[in-house]
Amino acid sequence: MRIVIALGNNALLRRGQRPDAELQRANVVRVATAIAPLAHEHDLVVTHGGDPRPGAAAGHEPTAGARVDPLVAQNQGRIGSLLVCALHDVLPGRRVAAVLTHTLVRADDPAFTRPSAPGARSAVPTPGPERILETDTVRTLLDSGTVTVCAGGGGVPVLTDRTGALRGVPAVVDKDLAAALLAEDLKADFLLLLTDVPNLYADRGTGRQRPVLDATPAELRRGHYPPDTMGPKAEAAARFVERTGGLAAIGHLDAAHEIVHGLSGTLVRPALPGA
Repeated sequence: MRIVIALGNNALLRRGQRPDAELQRANVVRVATAIAPLAHEHDLVVTHGGDPRPGAAAGHEPTAGARVDPLVAQNQGRIGSLLVCALHDVLPGRRVAAVLTHTLVRADDPAFTRPSAPGARSAVPTPGPERILETDTVRTLLDSGTVTVCAGGGGVPVLTDRTGALRGVPAVVDKDLAAALLAEDLKADFLLLLTDVPNLYADRGTGRQRPVLDATPAELRRGHYPPDTMGPKAEAAARFVERTGGLAAIGHLDAAHEIVHGLSGTLVRPALPGA
């Protein structure tokens, strides 16, 4: 089975932890240990989050005026290197590679008029992903048996100008939606979104709170999950399942193997015919 794993920011840095380099390195080892059993059984692509603000990796305050797109590239390299080293250590003899990834966005995306993501002391746009430019390269690596790390931070956002040339754009692409698009284009069987909670919860924070263990895309969307937490994960899972007929799941990093085998997490499946 071909699986695309999307690591949330809270899988790389636990809630309340400062963005310290050594702490993140230890967390990445935990990530590699959690997903290694899946690599023994399946073809894996690993995507990841990453704070695009200047200095975030070292715990420094953001620097005003810095463009955010080069910082996405820097974080891809930094976190990608940590993941490659950790996966190399837990998967002896297995090829592991990281690919610096660019994500094509539309210049007329409405998000450019409504900046909403944190950047360098100001909000930046979050356009939707149109295409992951290195998809064919990732596919070739997968076909050769290589565990591939890519699409960090949603990929470096780029536009094409009138001549067809690429240029970076100061924006951030949602990492979960980018992972869903990549999984679709790679014809993956399973999209696994890992975070620091065991599953989605309906009516979270109220007396009616209950776990959501199984849902269709339509049922997931009716949950109206918060846009700053589980909303993007729910939408990414719904899109992948709707467009491919495959399966998606959302759950805790430490239960990655159990989630794929239906023993944990929130499973998102296609609606039954006529339902």
